[in-house]
Amino acid sequence: MKKTIQTTNAPSPIGPYSQAVAAGGFLFASGQIALNPESGELNLTTIEEETHQIMRNISAVLLEANVGFENVVKTTIFLKDMNDFSSVNAVYGEYFSSQFPARETVQVSALPKNVNVEISVTAILQL
Repeated sequence: MKKTIQTTNAPSPIGPYSQAVAAGGFLFASGQIALNPESGELNLTTIEEETHQIMRNISAVLLEANVGFENVVKTTIFLKDMNDFSSVNAVYGEYFSSQFPARETVQVSALPKNVNVEISVTAILQL
């Protein structure tokens, strides 16, 4: 059985998908970009602020599922420019304190709404 997770504290999906789906003891969260859920505007001031907005969006989805970053077991980071890796990595690291999740970071040619970074996560529902 699966359960769709939806919160108004993260941006609404911009296509036919859910913010997250809980199934088989895991939470599979869709990729987040730097959309501000209150204004609907992109937050692209700096790559650091873009990444913080993404992580706040992810946090809201996790919270709706009653889990936190400590439950995250896998992440994927998509970058438009690998030169942004160290800046994104520094901000990303602020949200995890120990037992870091598995992760891959890949450079892609384009992302939705022409953003610079998108991040998706998979979390375990119980520790």
